[in-house]
Amino acid sequence: MTKKFNLFSVILSVICVVFVAEAAAPVAALGNSQFFWWIFMFIFFLIPYGLIASELGTTYEGDGGIYDWINKAFPDTKWGARAAWWYWLNFPLWMASLAVFTPELLEIAFGVSFGWAASLAIQLAFIWIVTLITFSPISDNILILNVSAAIKVLLALTVGGLGIYFGIKNGFANELTYKSFLPSFDLSSTGFISVIIFNMLGFEIICTYSENMTNPKKQIPEAIIVGGIVIAAIYLISGFGVGAAVEAKNIEADTGLIDALTLMTGKEDGFLITLFALLFVVTLFGNMISWSMGVNSTAAYAADNGDMPAYFAKRNKETGVPVGAAFLNGIVASVVVILGVLIKFLFPDSSLFWSFFALNLVLFLMSYLPVFPAFLKLRESDPKRERPFKVPGGDVMNVLFTIVPMTLIFLAIIFTVTSDVPILIGSVVCIVIGEILIFIRSGKNGKKNLWNNS
Repeated sequence: MTKKFNLFSVILSVICVVFVAEAAAPVAALGNSQFFWWIFMFIFFLIPYGLIASELGTTYEGDGGIYDWINKAFPDTKWGARAAWWYWLNFPLWMASLAVFTPELLEIAFGVSFGWAASLAIQLAFIWIVTLITFSPISDNILILNVSAAIKVLLALTVGGLGIYFGIKNGFANELTYKSFLPSFDLSSTGFISVIIFNMLGFEIICTYSENMTNPKKQIPEAIIVGGIVIAAIYLISGFGVGAAVEAKNIEADTGLIDALTLMTGKEDGFLITLFALLFVVTLFGNMISWSMGVNSTAAYAADNGDMPAYFAKRNKETGVPVGAAFLNGIVASVVVILGVLIKFLFPDSSLFWSFFALNLVLFLMSYLPVFPAFLKLRESDPKRERPFKVPGGDVMNVLFTIVPMTLIFLAIIFTVTSDVPILIGSVVCIVIGEILIFIRSGKNGKKNLWNNS
């Protein structure tokens, strides 16, 4: 019998999917202006995006996720195929960035230093443990998701609570002045705004869990609303904690949370640091497992429609889990971390975590651009369909809910790709590969041998 998510489990799944602990540190590098951006994005991005995801997710149930929504809205275009490609490819890149991060956490936890071979072995182990777990149904991993969500909240509250104590006792690392809270629009600051938006995306993943819920049409909007509020609060608390202990200019994109903890406790090792680092590793596994079903289901669904290679549609005959997409995640992420070793030899000062993470950011954000116009289009082209949850407001409000988040995503993409040349080059390469695959699919000869099982 398939296990079912109750509302509490769905809310925890929202937290596990959307709250990304390792992304809190890059945002904290904005200094106190991060709080302006968190509040601004919560109002102008998270609220409209969450409401739209609730409507589309409860109206068009299934495994296709954002690909299905875009494809239904624009069936005679290739925007669904593009979104599916970008959406899937971001996942192994993200997994590679977390794999690179894992040896660093283990070094902190156990006070050791790994050579490049041992580090690569740990990275590959992380990738393939995640990949093997994702071969099983998401309902079999409820415990992992719930524990990971609880740990993320615990870590965020710990850093936030210690930050308040540290600031009161020793003074805050970043000045608490009115001017310091105002936003900065220099390139180094705006490049991190994409991370804030990234930290608010993922609600549509919960929609792909619908078959594992007791009452998805009720649970999805409730979980998105409650989870969104909780997540916004967690980000603000954890960001405050990091900013209280570490000067913005000294915050590392990968180890920022750990750095803050060591400064606040005055210790670079010991039980608390070890525990914190190991719990952090658990959350990385939770991130990947919680996202895997949505990403792989979307890719498999697109492959069923001929918009991704046929291997992506390969499923476990008993469970229906898309094992083809999952296996390819492991292959691509493995290739990326192996290339990372070569890059590190050539450029020792490069930050592989940020490079891989930023590239994943660009592709991920791009996949969402067509979602918002798809919402408006489906309201127009499919007005009679029952909508268990409907975005409140009239036509003007719906247009604003479409244009404003879409504009913010577009600007975030521009800021990110212009912040670093390798990220720009990597983004262009990934986009070109996708366009080539789409061109093959829509070739004049009409053959689908690579793209379709038929």
